[in-house]
Amino acid sequence: MAVTLEEAPWLGWILVKALMRFAFMVANNLVAISSYICYVIVLQPLRLLDSKRFWYIEGIMYKWLLGMVASWGWYAGYTVMEWGEDIKAISKDEAVMLVNHQATGDVCTLMMCLQDKGLVVAQMMWLMDHIFKYTNFGIVSLIHGDFFIRQGKSHRDQQLLLLKKHLENNYRNRDRKWIVLFPEGGFLRKRRETSQAFAKKNNLPFLTHVTLPRIGATKIILNALVARQENGSPAGGDAKELDSRSKGLQWIIDTTIAYPKAEPIDIQTWILGYRKPVVTHVHYRIFPIKDIPLETDNLADWLYQRFIEKEDLLSHFYETESQHFLVSADLPRFTQQRGLRTPCWTLVSTSRSEGSICLATGRRSDYRSDHPSSSCLTSETLIGVEIYRYCGETYMPVEGKGKLQNGK
Repeated sequence: MAVTLEEAPWLGWILVKALMRFAFMVANNLVAISSYICYVIVLQPLRLLDSKRFWYIEGIMYKWLLGMVASWGWYAGYTVMEWGEDIKAISKDEAVMLVNHQATGDVCTLMMCLQDKGLVVAQMMWLMDHIFKYTNFGIVSLIHGDFFIRQGKSHRDQQLLLLKKHLENNYRNRDRKWIVLFPEGGFLRKRRETSQAFAKKNNLPFLTHVTLPRIGATKIILNALVARQENGSPAGGDAKELDSRSKGLQWIIDTTIAYPKAEPIDIQTWILGYRKPVVTHVHYRIFPIKDIPLETDNLADWLYQRFIEKEDLLSHFYETESQHFLVSADLPRFTQQRGLRTPCWTLVSTSRSEGSICLATGRRSDYRSDHPSSSCLTSETLIGVEIYRYCGETYMPVEGKGKLQNGK
């Protein structure tokens, strides 16, 4: 496509900015990753003396590195809006995140979302495509204990055995709490046609915005990490009692990522920042592990149902002009913050500043009984990640329209 004289200066600036960002990322990686590796080497004696403390320190450094990656997106104007249930309330429990997979930017988006969720990032294990092993972050993930999956039928059985062994050797020993898994087994654009053909052959729903999940890795994780009661049933949390502290895996977090106009962000865009600022939307739904069937056939049906719901969420998101997630009686509304009874609209980004901006109605997100009723868009900085929360007591979602209206 030909470039007009009016567009030339803008395109020139985009190119210069991308080159400057790339140079900064290279320098950033050389300093940060090499420092991480050096500290890990220096702390090896501590690993022999106190393994738990060593992995705690390593996890903190790992979290800082992921915060660094998240900041690249924020400086380019890529932010995240979170919907659904408050996953921070279960940040100290063991959980698995099941996430739809559209592009490499999904990983960066989650890095941004999870920075304010306590020690989740520090104690997290990622399951990702083996191609990530050969990126600049590959050595860090190898040290941290993430698992790289090689795709393809010829590798599937072997990879599941390796995953089981990896969980046995690294999950408990390194005090891991959360696992991030992309059950679709590949990017949407690569798997959609195959998934739709499989669905047609087996009389399953025809999905467009997600693909049918594979159950192999999910089944291995559940069998390896779910604690069993004496009667053999899974021991896990109760959705109505989030303060339970049962041992073993307790929650599954159904996570849905949606990009405006169904145009996902890839890692190149995240680094170079040549795309215009966008807000990515992430929806959470929490399931207690005791409600999850562990038998293969029932587990497959349960997973299929979750991805059918994702299809509905994403269809509504893309069809709605304002591009908000569907709010209905059987799905959670907005993220509920602890100490609140009102819907909370959360926008996550990264910054070095702090402050608050007063609004006309509502009340503060960190409201307590000893605070006077006030109205603020609050922001707090957590290791370079700034979280803005607007908790409007008099504002509520419009049913089925994905918009906000004054509740008065």
